[in-house]
Amino acid sequence: MRSTRRRVAGMSLLEMLLVLALVAVIALMAAMAMNGGLAGLKLRSAGKSLAAELRYTRTRAIATGVPQQFELNLPQHRWQGPDGRQGQVPEGLKLAYTGAGQLQTRADTGVVRFFEDGASSGGRIDLIAGSSVWRIDVAWITGEVRSGPLRGAAQ
Repeated sequence: MRSTRRRVAGMSLLEMLLVLALVAVIALMAAMAMNGGLAGLKLRSAGKSLAAELRYTRTRAIATGVPQQFELNLPQHRWQGPDGRQGQVPEGLKLAYTGAGQLQTRADTGVVRFFEDGASSGGRIDLIAGSSVWRIDVAWITGEVRSGPLRGAAQ
């Protein structure tokens, strides 16, 4: 008597895992291509972080009733805020600052001062990675901090 084994049609667990891994890799590559890759992630992260620190500085000025200032050292890629807060912008990014020249102690430093009523001296910080720009605008009347990618930027 011959023993007959019936083969069950379908996929093995290993084949299923390989297909899932392949789909995940393709999805990751597509997402990175659409968002500018790792440089785009670094740009977005640094931009959101700087905007959050500017908002914190404004909040401290309102809460304490004392003007506070945020300083950006462009060549060293460093920033300093109230309460000894400080940090660094990733080296791969270029920085550009436009704002009130009267507050700048040096030409390569950007300063935004927030007043106790929430208003500010205003300013604009551009973080640049290749042809991508993340812009942070600080309104001088309201002190509102807005940030986001600059559309159609070409460097």
